[in-house]
Amino acid sequence: MAKLYVVPTPVGNLEDMTFRAIKVLKEADLILAEDTRTSGILLKHFEIKNAMQSHHKFNEHKMVESVVNRIKGGETVALISDAGTPGISDPGFLVVRECIKNDIEVQCLPGATAFVPAVVSSGLPNERFCFEGFLPQKKGRMTRLKSLQSETRTMIFYESPHRLLKTLTQFGEYFGIERKASVSREISKLHEETVRGTLAELIEHFTNVDPRGEIVIVLAGLDD
Repeated sequence: MAKLYVVPTPVGNLEDMTFRAIKVLKEADLILAEDTRTSGILLKHFEIKNAMQSHHKFNEHKMVESVVNRIKGGETVALISDAGTPGISDPGFLVVRECIKNDIEVQCLPGATAFVPAVVSSGLPNERFCFEGFLPQKKGRMTRLKSLQSETRTMIFYESPHRLLKTLTQFGEYFGIERKASVSREISKLHEETVRGTLAELIEHFTNVDPRGEIVIVLAGLDD
């Protein structure tokens, strides 16, 4: 039966791709990709030659109806992002919601998501945590930080390398520079690294060391 598959792809090492994900992509009538150039490298590596179409944050509102109609017409569609699980700080939510509204089966495969290895390797409590993704860049940023000051669960954030130091400094202002945290970068890649310490220690470290790669910040909750 035609359905929408949500397919995680590696965040770094291509060997993290699952056998099932490869099978689904090879059998799909259409692959929706956040960036066809980036995904093209992945698909070529696994000799997947199926039709591919761009599906990103700038066109997903316009594409949702046509995707739903194609699945209703009997096609199986697979959704991938540049890396990780679609819908987690990546496009995907809108098409999933619309498929569910139209009684179309949606199946999400288990697989790579950057924040899971980051929180597990942080050494901070991980039996309960909240995922905040990317903080707002301007409007609403301070409001969000204030709202998290009383959060007791471990908090997880995504950040770009050129904004990391600014974000850590703001965390020090709102949560106290002695709050414990970790910064993981290049997860599953050759130069994977996790730096742990207080916010003061992390600020000092990344003042002297230029951060590179995709960043996951794990921050201790209040009173941890």
